Formats: sequence, C-alpha cells, structure tokens
Amino acid sequence: MHDKTDSSTKTATGKNYQVLARKYRPQVFEDMIGQEALVKTLTNAFETGRVAHAFMLTGVRGVGKTTTARLLARALNYESDDHSGPSVVLNPPGTHCDAINKTAHMDVMEMDAASRTGVGDIREILDSVRYAPVSARYKVYIIDEVHMLSAAAFNALLKTLEEPPDHAKFIFATTEIRKIPITVLSRCQRFDLRRIEVGPLTAHLKNICKKEGANISQAGLTLIARAAEGSVRDALSFLDQAIVHALNTDDDNEVSAEDVRSMLGLADRSRVLDLFSMAAKGDTKAALSEVRAQYADGADPVIIIRDLLDICHEVSRAKALGKDCNFDATPDMAARIFETAELLTMGQITRNWEMLLKSYADVRTAPDPLAACEMALLRLCVAGELPPPELAAQILENLKAVNALPASKQEASSGTHSPSAQSSQLLANTSPQNTAPALSLTPAPQARPKLQIESLENLVAGMLKTETQLKYDIRKFVRPITFEPGRLIFSPAPDTPANLEMRVRTYLTRATNRPWEVRQEDNEQGEPSLIELAQCRKEQRKKYEENHPVVLQAKQLFPGVIVEFRDCIPISDNVIAADFSGADSHEQGEDQ
Repeated sequence: MHDKTDSSTKTATGKNYQVLARKYRPQVFEDMIGQEALVKTLTNAFETGRVAHAFMLTGVRGVGKTTTARLLARALNYESDDHSGPSVVLNPPGTHCDAINKTAHMDVMEMDAASRTGVGDIREILDSVRYAPVSARYKVYIIDEVHMLSAAAFNALLKTLEEPPDHAKFIFATTEIRKIPITVLSRCQRFDLRRIEVGPLTAHLKNICKKEGANISQAGLTLIARAAEGSVRDALSFLDQAIVHALNTDDDNEVSAEDVRSMLGLADRSRVLDLFSMAAKGDTKAALSEVRAQYADGADPVIIIRDLLDICHEVSRAKALGKDCNFDATPDMAARIFETAELLTMGQITRNWEMLLKSYADVRTAPDPLAACEMALLRLCVAGELPPPELAAQILENLKAVNALPASKQEASSGTHSPSAQSSQLLANTSPQNTAPALSLTPAPQARPKLQIESLENLVAGMLKTETQLKYDIRKFVRPITFEPGRLIFSPAPDTPANLEMRVRTYLTRATNRPWEVRQEDNEQGEPSLIELAQCRKEQRKKYEENHPVVLQAKQLFPGVIVEFRDCIPISDNVIAADFSGADSHEQGEDQ
C-alpha cells in the first residue's frame, strides 16, 4: 500500500502533471457538454456557407468560452487530406489544429483584453488585418474578456467590424455581455454558452474518474457538480482536490459524499431541509441548535443560507407544479420536499424567499457570519408563527369592509356585537392555534367570511391594493342606477372600458361568495360617479370657503400668503377650531 501511495505521489508531483481542467479540455466539438445549440448553428452555417465574420461568445466563468473560441478558429481553418473547407468535424486533426491548440499559429492571434485595454493594442490588430494570412484560410483574432476594452478601443474596432476584409474573422469572449456597446454587439453573431446542468456534469466527472482511476462516490460527484454552479472548470478543480483526498483512502473505500462535503465546507442537503422546516414551523430552539451543529461540522454560514435559498426554491416549484415537478434529488429527498410544500402556502414560501435573499447579502458582509446567519433564522422563525400573507390580506379586507359600513349597517350585520368585537372574533377564529396542520394556515372554504357590500362607497372602501385599477375604474366610470346586495345596474361615463361590467361582476362574486347581477345600461342616466361626486363636493367647498367671513378677513390680514384652508381639530383649550360646517360657525367667526 505504501509503495502504491509513493508512486501516485510521484506522478502527481511530476513536472509534466496537468490539472484536470487543462488535461480534459475539449479537443473537438463533440467533447463539449450542454452546448448542442451552438454546435448545431455552426454546423448549419458551415454547410450553407453562411459564415459570420465576427462571433460573440458569452457565459459565466468556466463554461468553455476560450475553448470554444479555439475550436472555432480550428473549424474555420480546418484542412485535411479529405477536406478543404470550414468544418465542425475536427477529427482527425487538420493541418493547423496542433499549432492553434498550442497558441503558436501565425494566423490565429489571441489577446487578453483584461491586460491590454487601450486603443493602441487594438490598432496593432487593425494594422495587421489588411494583410492576407500566411498559411491558413483565415486570419482569426480571438479577444478574451472583450468587455474590458476602453471606449476608444471599441470605437477603433468598430469600423473594421463593419467592413472587414474577407480573410479576417473575429471571435470575442466575455462574461459581461451588458458592457459591450450595442454597436459592436449588433455586428457579431452571438452565442450564449449555457451553464451545465448537474446531471450531465456529474456524468462527465464520473467518466473522468474512470480515466484517472479515482474512487469517488456518485453522491460525492453530485455534490461537486452542484457546488460548481454550472462551471465545468470549477467542477474539475474540485475534482482535482477530491482525487488528492482519495490518495489517502484505502483501495476498498471510496471518497464519500461526507468527505466531499467536509472538503468543500458544504452542509448536508437533508439537514438543510430539516433546518428550513424547523424555521418554517417557528421552532426557534431547534433551528438555532441545528445551525450551530452544522457550523461545528464545518459548514460555512454563507453556504448554509445559499442552500436554504435552493431548498426554498425547490419547495416553491413543488408547490406550483405538484407531481409534474422534477428534482435533481433522491426519491426520498424529493418526497420530503413535497411534504414541506404541502404544509406551506405560496405566500409563506415567497415570504421566506425574500427574507433569505436579504439575509444572504447580510451574512456575506457581516463581521460575524454565524451571528448573522442565526439572526436570519430567527426572522424566519418569527415569520413562521404568523398567519400566511393570504390570510392576513383576507382579514384586513374584511376589517375594512366592516369599518366602512355606517353605524346602523354595522349593527344590522353584526347583531349586538361591535365591529371591534367582530374583528377580534374573526382573528381568533383564524389564529394558528385553531388551524391544522401546524403549518397549513389557509382557512377552510366554508369558514371564509363573506363581505357585506351595501353601497358603491362601501365596495370601493373594501377593495385591496392589488385591485387598484378596478377600484379607479369603478370610481371614475360607474354611474349607479340601482345598488343593492346582489344587484348593480349602472350607466357608463364617457370612455368606459368595454370589459368593466365583466370585471366588476367577477370581483363582486369572488369577494362576497354569491352571484351578482351586474348590468350596464347605456340608455338610462345614473347618479354621478364617485369621482364626479368628489369633484362636485370639492367645488362646493371651495365656493363656500371663498365666501366665508373668516376666510375673507384672513385674506385681508395676510394678502398673498394663505395657500389653503383646512378644518382643524382642537387639541387644547388654547387652540380654537375653525368649524365651517354651518351657520353657527359664521356667527362664531364674526365674533372672534
């Protein structure tokens, strides 16, 4: 065993050792994973002769932009004994392939714009563009991190991109596509390299493990693929680290998921789901104990919050899609996610997401990440003890409807109980203690309170903020002819939306749990709309104020200073209220 370990160590530390990211860099388009759309487009372009003069490759780090650029340079200049034109089939290697792979070909120039950003660097390229290639079919210019070029450099490049010589091709690569001027981007054929999904990336890592003789469990490879976040280069770097870890593992053992988790500082996914469920239930003690335990086992607080975000997202998908939702998880893990989704409302899930998203930024910048992580979980636990947002909105809607009724109507609708007593009873009936199961706080359909709408003003006052447009349309265009429970007949004001009748009927039926007759009468004149009434009252009030003795006297005392007059409420014996409500106030104002 010792001899084998020594041999492995020598191989790993030899001067010719290459990291996996370089050793397994794709040599042909068929080796690329997850980029089928790009390969198909290039194949069709080469077959039809519609080859662009400039290409823009964009994507996150490690998805293969530079590798694709070199493959594309080989494809444009591919020549072999059997083929003499551009081709995406690069096997067997062509005449120029080896030199291009080694970045030693005279007609294929690579430039890193991160270190050469000035207009002078671009002019060197532009000066050489006019000369024909030495040996290849095309002169190919590969500019990596092209978004780092200065504005002057982009301007210098623009004219050549607009009218390039036939023998020149440009290939740009960037991670920041939004920083590319639109004038440059519009002259390029754009390819968005996709993040690699966990499944294909795991299979790729498994194939490399076979070639390297590494014994890493399937669960461990999945963890590496997930931690790489779609980057093949990151995944291979993690795999390199895991293989080194495997050198100290006996032949009969494998690098387990727990080993990989410890190596990368990850938390157990099942334990993260446990933590999410504890916080969602409001179990503060259990949640804080679990996060401390995960931290003691080597989990990074930032990664814990990120994993909680992933779990929250999967729970939301399970809630929205039901059994049609597919997870990148084991069957028992998927079953647990569905169970959690059934215990939460969509409002609770989205509320948790917003809180976790804010907490993620807080934990990353906090001086004590663990403390920030624990405070984030405390907020989740507090939210877990609250009613779901859907239920809270319904409670507020009902309270508004009750409070909007006149006193006589309130007594008639609530019997001998006051509105506050009715509201308290409603809150008591919908409290978490009276709801089962513990996390399912949605009231049963038969227990849903019915809104009592007795007038148009009452209808508008009880509408939610989410109904802003309908509320405005009712106030502006509905001129009521008849309004009684279950029946609304109105004449339309000018420019009334064609679908207003249907929208009002739908809302009233849903809000009151009863059918409504809503009809628009074009040939009958109704009362003024609510906005028209408000405008009329405003004009009457203005006219009344302008002729009030107190107002006239005030304008004489403070000419050009007074902007408006408002009713005020007396707050002490030293403050006298101005009451504009009747004749008595006229006399009182004159006496004062």
